[in-house]
Amino acid sequence: MTYQHVEMSQAQVAEFLQEPRFAIFGTIRRKGAPQLTPVWYLYENGHMYVSMSITSAKFRNLTRDPRVCICIAAHHPDARAVMIHGAVELITEQDAWFDDIHWRITRRYCNSDKETQTYLESMPTEPQSVLVSITPDKVLAEDWN
Repeated sequence: MTYQHVEMSQAQVAEFLQEPRFAIFGTIRRKGAPQLTPVWYLYENGHMYVSMSITSAKFRNLTRDPRVCICIAAHHPDARAVMIHGAVELITEQDAWFDDIHWRITRRYCNSDKETQTYLESMPTEPQSVLVSITPDKVLAEDWN
């Protein structure tokens, strides 16, 4: 079998990111080592949104250095992947559209509105959550199929 490396178009990237895949979210630890965490995400209008707790290591890392790299890979035998590099903008629970984005991220990974609501109600009210919005500086998209 031969594999061909093909870069994906902007439309192919947007379509690929609509599937509810896990993303590996990379931040930079205090001493410079990478911190990798699987996350749920929402990709809309050229922006990626991720929710996290303010007590998480990835959030602490972002308060020191807002640069991130996110890798979203398909499952075997699909050999596509998208890597997004950029800096984050924080969206707090006080922001008007926080609840809407948080709901839509969670809804992507649940089978129904009811399941989404049950999941959100099961989450502890503390610690506080925050959303990050990533506007890509660089996107690498590969198709090895």
